[in-house]
Amino acid sequence: MRPVLLATLGSGVIVLIVSAATGDVIRDDADDLTTGQSLYESKCSGCHSVDTDRIGPRHRNVVGRAVASITEYDYSPALQQLGGTWTAVRLDQFLNGTQQMAPGSKMYLEIDDPVQRRLIISYLQTMSRPGRGKQ
Repeated sequence: MRPVLLATLGSGVIVLIVSAATGDVIRDDADDLTTGQSLYESKCSGCHSVDTDRIGPRHRNVVGRAVASITEYDYSPALQQLGGTWTAVRLDQFLNGTQQMAPGSKMYLEIDDPVQRRLIISYLQTMSRPGRGKQ
């Protein structure tokens, strides 16, 4: 797993990915964030929105948020019992095997491609920074 670190530079965003195995720094450009947003919209927006609870809970500020913590959303017992916090690593695990991680959760979509998961999570991290709205 590679933790994702975000740094802003002027009005743009630079995403740095540090390989846990090698310590190498890989720079993702704005195209990766655009791709992540497109993937989010094509794979996730049927049930989720960044700012609105739908079939699934909203995703604004999901990275760093406690699991099953939006009080207005009716979470499955599986997610209510999961506990912990949504980190980039944990989101990657969940998106790779939703029913393995939380059997009985409402979410059945799994994203097999690790690059697609990374890009979606990188996009969600940009929506999870301070000053990006509540919850």
